Amino acid sequence: MSKCLKQRLLFSGYGFSFNKTKWKKNPFWEIKCCSLDQGLQPRPKPKPAKVDIDVSVRSNFVRRPSVGLCSQIEKLVLFARYREALDLFEIFEIEGGFDVGISTYDALVNACIGLRSVRGAKRVFNYMIDNGFEFDQYMRNRVLIMHVKCGMMIDARRLFDEMPERNLVSWNTIISGLVDVGDFMEAFRLFLNMWEEFSDAGSFTFAVMIRASAGLELISIGRQLHACTLKMDIGDDIFVSCALIDMYSKCGSIEDARFVFEEMPEKTTVGWNTIIAGYALHGYSEEALDMYYAMRDSGVKMDHFTFSMIVRICARLASVEHAKQAHAALIRHGFGSDIVANTALVDFYSKWGRIEDARHVFDKMASKNVISWNALIGGYGNHGRGSEAVELFEQMLQERMNPNHVTFLAVLSACSHSGLSERGWEIFQSMGRDNRIKPRAMHYACMIELLGREGLLDEALALIRVAPFKPTANMWAALLTACRVNENFELGKFAAEKLYGMEPDKLNNYIVLLNIYNSAGNLKEAADVVHTLKRKGLRMRPVCSWIEVKRRPHVFLSGDNRHPQRKETYQKVDKLMLEISKYGYVPNQKTLLPDVDEQEERVRLYHSEKLAIAFGLISTPYWAPLQIVQGHRICGDCHEAIKLIARVTGREIVIRDAGRFHHFKHGHCSCEDYCFA
Repeated sequence: MSKCLKQRLLFSGYGFSFNKTKWKKNPFWEIKCCSLDQGLQPRPKPKPAKVDIDVSVRSNFVRRPSVGLCSQIEKLVLFARYREALDLFEIFEIEGGFDVGISTYDALVNACIGLRSVRGAKRVFNYMIDNGFEFDQYMRNRVLIMHVKCGMMIDARRLFDEMPERNLVSWNTIISGLVDVGDFMEAFRLFLNMWEEFSDAGSFTFAVMIRASAGLELISIGRQLHACTLKMDIGDDIFVSCALIDMYSKCGSIEDARFVFEEMPEKTTVGWNTIIAGYALHGYSEEALDMYYAMRDSGVKMDHFTFSMIVRICARLASVEHAKQAHAALIRHGFGSDIVANTALVDFYSKWGRIEDARHVFDKMASKNVISWNALIGGYGNHGRGSEAVELFEQMLQERMNPNHVTFLAVLSACSHSGLSERGWEIFQSMGRDNRIKPRAMHYACMIELLGREGLLDEALALIRVAPFKPTANMWAALLTACRVNENFELGKFAAEKLYGMEPDKLNNYIVLLNIYNSAGNLKEAADVVHTLKRKGLRMRPVCSWIEVKRRPHVFLSGDNRHPQRKETYQKVDKLMLEISKYGYVPNQKTLLPDVDEQEERVRLYHSEKLAIAFGLISTPYWAPLQIVQGHRICGDCHEAIKLIARVTGREIVIRDAGRFHHFKHGHCSCEDYCFA
């Protein structure tokens, strides 16, 4: 949409009449369900409550004064000491017969909501019923809110249906609860019934329904709701505006989202966060970063969600410098102990080669969740530090943090990358035995790779065959890689054929098999694979590597002639090749790259990672480590060359490829040359 979005919505015919009986236009025609197919029908009158809340048996109770206990409970809730308040409430439950007032029940409802305690909600509500509490409209709504906030939607719906009288608060509560649990269709049904009854709705209701249209990804419904808010003069409401920005973003119209944002009379923290998240959702990372700096310059207060998003955006951009700035700003703004933001930092530093920084942030965290542990365990594994990943996993168990399937995937992958066979098997077997977690296909793939490292290909094939589910592409791919490393082309051909049936158009499967045949000298079979690639029209896109220097990314293609410093860069590559040849380096003409095309082979000497490293060496101080990022796996020739470059230059070089991190230092790599044997 253009800038005339508001006018187009106002005069589009969207919206509906505020008359209770007729619609100008049904704004929800795209929603299909059995009841709507037959036309909208009013909801049947509520049945009498199965539990008569106004029971007369209360006269049988001997009422005892409870002013002191009630006052203590209310004070505890006032200071957010919810669990202590519910513990004190237990005295009422055990002894019974106390005269409890509405303010105390209201406080107990707040305690249950604050703890999201299903058990607490049941205790309080049952006590109110058993003691004959007389519910007014306010307390009926409060009990309904308690059930919704505690996730008890079945009980909440029953209470709502049995309410003798409902107001807008009642309707808004149940509708928002349905939207929160993802039951968008039922939320729309109730919204239409509410409109039939009241012909009115406030900004909160429309904000909730706009969220529902975003959940359904139906932008036409969202636009109709937008039109209604404009006609009811609530389009500038902060909650409505933020919901519209979120809806347009999730429905794929970032331009409309930006227009709504620019029209906001007051741009709040939530508004800024929502538009930044919208840009990030669509992959506009640089635009999202620009919006973050605009938010900072506007003086609007940032919260921990802002910094968590920015750290994730920096991860996409591979910008360590921007992430470090966000880290510093997070601490300055008082969110240094926030678990969400710090977990994002641990994940970022782990993924971008700064594992020591990740551990520093992790150790400083006052509280950690399972995601925090998983991020660091996975980071150690990807950096080839399997022993430290296992130690951290064991520490996690000692601190009684329950691992999940992601935890086991991270630690098993770490064992696989580092060749920790015995420990890996112990952890794999403990999944079901000690933690009641069924191993999934990715866990089996890790164990297949682990067996492959040991050269136990028959055992790896046996594990695939005894898996309690149909083998997946990841499992066969792990076996195929193991066959390439161990030069077992017969079994490799078998695994490749399985993969061809599951992923017939995935180029990498053919390239790995081609490498197997080339390594074994089977030129006829290699030619057949090449012929198959040509027949299928499969060709790899040009790959690139990039390095960040002075906060600016520099991208290199193999044989690239576009960089402004290409002359100096190529001269540096030539010099490096001459130096490492003195240490026995000879370009490998035998093996194809895992992920690249034939043109790449013709410019092997100037592969993208070599150009990025050469540029980094001439553009950074002698003591600074180099960090290269690339979307393809590093080839065996470059891997051998970079080990020697790290040796002759004394530099630490970190490369993040499509599979893992490679730390080159003093002529060695953290991967221990697995996959390049």
